[in-house]
Formats: sequence, structure tokens, C-alpha cells
Amino acid sequence: MGDDGTFRAWANAKTVAKPSARTAAASATQKTGGKKSLAESEKQLAAAKAADPGARAPKKAAAAYTDDKIQHLDALEHIRLRSGMYIGRLGDGSNQNDGIYILLKEIIDNAVDEFIMGFGQRIDVEIKDNRVKVRDYGRGIPLGKVVECVSQINTGGKYNDDVFQFSVGMNGVGTKAVNALSSFFRVISIRGGKCTEAAFAQGKLTAQRSGPLKQPIPPDGTFFEFVPDEAIFGAYSFNMEFVEKRIWNYAYLNAGLTLRLNGKDFVSKNGLLDLLQHEIAEESLYAVGSYVGEHIQFAFTHTNAYGEQYFSFVNGQYTSDGGTHLTAFKEGFIKGVNDFFQASFKSEDVRDGMTAAVLVKVKDPVFESQTKNKLGNTDIRAWIAAEVQGGLDTWLHKNPQAAERLRQKIEANEKLRTELSSVKKQAKENAKKLSIRIPKLKDCRYFVQDGAKGADSMIFITEGDSASGTMTHSRNADSQAIFSLRGKPENMYGKKQSDIYKNDELYQLMMALGIESGIEHLKYAKIVIATDADNDGFHIRNLVLTFFLGYFEELVTGGRVFILETPLFRVRNKKDNIYCYTEAERDAALRKLGAGAEVSRFKGLGEISPDEFRQFITPETMHLTPVEVSQLKVIPQLLSFYMGKNTPERRRFIEEHLLTNAEIDV
Repeated sequence: MGDDGTFRAWANAKTVAKPSARTAAASATQKTGGKKSLAESEKQLAAAKAADPGARAPKKAAAAYTDDKIQHLDALEHIRLRSGMYIGRLGDGSNQNDGIYILLKEIIDNAVDEFIMGFGQRIDVEIKDNRVKVRDYGRGIPLGKVVECVSQINTGGKYNDDVFQFSVGMNGVGTKAVNALSSFFRVISIRGGKCTEAAFAQGKLTAQRSGPLKQPIPPDGTFFEFVPDEAIFGAYSFNMEFVEKRIWNYAYLNAGLTLRLNGKDFVSKNGLLDLLQHEIAEESLYAVGSYVGEHIQFAFTHTNAYGEQYFSFVNGQYTSDGGTHLTAFKEGFIKGVNDFFQASFKSEDVRDGMTAAVLVKVKDPVFESQTKNKLGNTDIRAWIAAEVQGGLDTWLHKNPQAAERLRQKIEANEKLRTELSSVKKQAKENAKKLSIRIPKLKDCRYFVQDGAKGADSMIFITEGDSASGTMTHSRNADSQAIFSLRGKPENMYGKKQSDIYKNDELYQLMMALGIESGIEHLKYAKIVIATDADNDGFHIRNLVLTFFLGYFEELVTGGRVFILETPLFRVRNKKDNIYCYTEAERDAALRKLGAGAEVSRFKGLGEISPDEFRQFITPETMHLTPVEVSQLKVIPQLLSFYMGKNTPERRRFIEEHLLTNAEIDV
């Protein structure tokens, strides 16, 4: 939303709000010397750094990485039978969180740990034909413990903080998980002209050798090669766009490290600053701010986008669900802004439109799951908040023009929020007159706020009464809600946020989701767009996504929005029914069932009977495609092209890609 209340995710204009009375008072305070001096701010920052528990711990030089530093704890669990405990979901590679990417991550994490400890400046990665190769130039696994380190769970050097002090990897589990879940796994460790090599199949040792290397002797380090097992993952393939994004994250978090992926180098000189500039540089309202401490780094800016966007990391691990470090960062940022301006701005006004990245190094991180999506340490909150506050206060002192632009942005947010409050009040009054319920919502019993009972809650956004009727009779009423659109909703591209309250249908959708006062109040774990597989259905899907991306962008970037994939064909004979999602699957089903098989083409959700449809929305068997954004800054261009005013370029695109009815109805 722009400063004037317009659809601001795509606005490039930088409106300067008029100074308010509070701004004038703050300016007067600055002129009369009421604000802290730079020296006082730096003194406060030094005090915050002193609170860093990592700084208080005695410094340790990296000890010799030898056989006696490898510790064995407990016996190996059967990873192949309990893969979800170690890598989360399996998947086929179509989602960036699928298991094959976790396997890749675990191997690269070990190489990054070597770089963090000061050993090796480059990591080579190659992915071809689902075969992964990773070579680092660190210390190499101690030669006498190579087999144990990749096959015995809870065995490794990560338990010894003389060797690894801020580990990224799974603390002795990750490499074993890769080994167990690979049809082929090979490791070679090189140290001082000698090497040990071991090969495995599905976690079982098949070959092993040790000995001196022939001239010329390669640099020390470790080489891994593996092929994820199709017996575990099924048919899969690596999406190189997902891989490149992960490699870029490693580069941003480890300035000076070069990662070479299939011959292409990925390197960052400025760390988190580069990350933000890569994501939102074209829309930044002021130069990206940054702070680099010993155990915390952060970068930030504001844009004309609606809401907030964060990239949070712990010891190089991307924490997609945040955690205490992100909460503490937000707290420290608000305090830093108010401390600098000697004001009492509300948090929503300060953070609205903000994009930030934060990295903390924690010696003993506590994550809420093995896949490490959310940090749970509570003892670090006060330190992080204090250092963020001090670091931000100092940066604002040193960058007065950016500070002024930030103040103007906050003032504009405050003004817009005040204007919206009256619109919201009127909309709520009108809604009360109509009904205390949302007419088009068939709600479920449990929501995200109900804890474990609501962990699988979801809402289906459907088109028309026919589709919603079918789903209503097929759904699980405990966890599945349905919101029915009357038809094609209004195109909200270029509209003001207040226009949501003038559109009865979109207002009801917003209220059904529970997100009017912020996406943190979202009722459902997943939002599923379920439209027909035809032109009208695709158009409705785009209109709903335009609404979300314009005003509730974090729903998409936070991985909450999905597309329901329903079968296009049913192939059956007297004994079997096969549902097919593609033409290739249809053809394979026809070959399997023979020439007498009957083919039905589904064009609308309402054509499928409730008994049939139940399997398509049962969590264990339904097909969901996540809506993902590769880069924030591509959203404005995409939506402007597809949902904005008609242009000659769009006309040409439509003409070149227009399908005939025969092609559509294949």
C-alpha cells in the first residue's frame, strides 16, 4: 500500500508525508540537543555488546582435529523407517522444502562449518542426473573415523566445541541421514597426502580403502557423492532454481566464501546487505541499512510493499518460521527507532513496509524440530534486542538522510492507519446489520490457535455453489473450512486498501481468514485456492493471488497459500478407476487398462461426485502445489504485466500464446 493508501506492492513513487505535530516536536528536540549524542549512542551499543553471552564465554583456539576428538554417543536409529524425523517431508523436488534439498543442505552445511572455523575458502557443488557431488577444502574428516562419522548416529566432531563452536549442521545426524536415504553414497577424506574412501548403498558399507595419495597431492578436505534413493523419494528431480537460491543464501551468510555450482561461482562481499539489495533494491525507499557485530548481523530497509518480510538465520541455518531471535530483533528495532526519534511510534507503523534480514550465532541453539525451522532459545532475547537497538540507533545517527526518510515513512503509515480505522468501523457496522456470520463461509471446528488440533487446518477458496457443495459433503469438518466465491472477484490491482472494505466479497474473505488486524491472526495453517481447471478458473485464481500479493504478501512468502490440483481425467474399466492429473498419466492408464477403458474429462469441481472427491482433499492423498515467490522484486513487474492496464506488449503475448478451444479441451 502506498503512502496515499494505494496498492503499494507495485508503487515506485516515493511520496513524502507532511511533518506532523509530533515530528515537529521531535525535530525541535534534536535542535535543542534533547537527543542523545553519537558518543552516548556508541556507549550504549558497547553495553549491549557486553550482554552477548557468546562474548562473555572464554575464547578458544581451534584445537587439533584428530581421532580422539570424535565422540560416540548413542546407537543409530533406523533413519530409513523414520525419515520424517530427520528431513521432514519427502516430496519429488517440486517444493523447495522437499527432502532431496535437505540432503544437499546437510552436506554443504558440513563444508560451511569448515569455512566458519577458518579452513577452506571454496566449496564445489555439482548436480547432474540426480547425482550430487560436494567438495570442500577444509581439514577433512580424521582418517580413522571416516566410516563412523557418516554411518553411526551421534558420532562426530560437532559435540566438541574445541573443534566446532558455531555449527550449522545437524550435530552429528545430517550426514548419516544422507547416507541412509541414498541408493549410493561415497565419502573421501584427504589429510596430509593420505586419504580414506568409503562407499555405501542405503546406509550399508560396500567398500572401504585407505592409503597414501599419488602425486600431485590434492589439498586437504572432504568429498561427498550421493544419489537420493528412489525407493524412499519415488521419482524426483532437482529444481536448479531452488538449488541456486540455497547456494546464494550460503554466499550471503558467509561473506568471502566462494561456492561453485556446476561451474558458476556464487560469492558475496557484503553479506546480508547483498541479500536485501538482491531482493528489493529497486523498491527501497532509502539505502539499505546494516550492522555487523561479533555474533549478530542485520540489514533492513523499507519499501512501498504492504506488510513485513523477514529473512532470519541461526548459525547459517534459514529459520523459515523465525523464533526468539526474530522476535528479539523486532523488539530491538522498535526500541531503537523510538529511542532515536525520542518518540512512541506504534510497532505496526514502524514495521509496515519493512524488509529485513538477521543472522545470529548461538553456541547451543535449541530448535523446535530436527529440520530447524524455528529457534527456541530464550536466554538470547535480551542481548539481541539490546544490540539491535544500539546498532540501529548508531546507524541512524550516521545516516541522517535515511533516518529522515524512515521517519516520513512511519508518519505516512500512522496517517494511513488512522484513516483506515474509520473505514473499518463503518464496514463492521454494515456487516453487523447484515449478519453476525459470514454467509459464504462453512467453517471448521479447530484453528491454528487451538494448537495440535488445528495444526492441519485449512480453508478452501472455491468458485460457485456447485464446487463448494461437492466439497462440503467431502470435507473433514474438524479441520477443513470452505469459502465460496460468487464468481470472479474484483481485480484489486492499483486499488487502495480502503477499497477492500467497499468490496463485500473480499471483505468477507479477509474476515473469514481472520487477518484484518495482521496475518499473525490467520486462523488456518493453509489457504488452498480450489478453482476449476479451465480459463475462468485460472482467471479467478490469478485475481485471488493479486488480492493476497497486494495486501497480505506475507501469506504467500510465508508458504501459506497453495493451489489444489484435481484430476483432469478418469480412466476406468469394470474393475479399476485411475485418476490422472496429466495427459501423460492418462495415456499410461489407458495402456494399463486396455483398449476398452473409458476416459472421462473433468472440467469443473462440481462434476466430481462427493464420494469421489473425498480422496482429492484428504490430507494424505491430495495434491497441493505451493505458491512460491523466487524474488520479491519480481512481483511488481509480473502483476503489472498480467493484472494492470492493457499494453501492446501484453496483447502480443496473448496473441502468441492463445490456445484454441480444441487445445484447451484436449
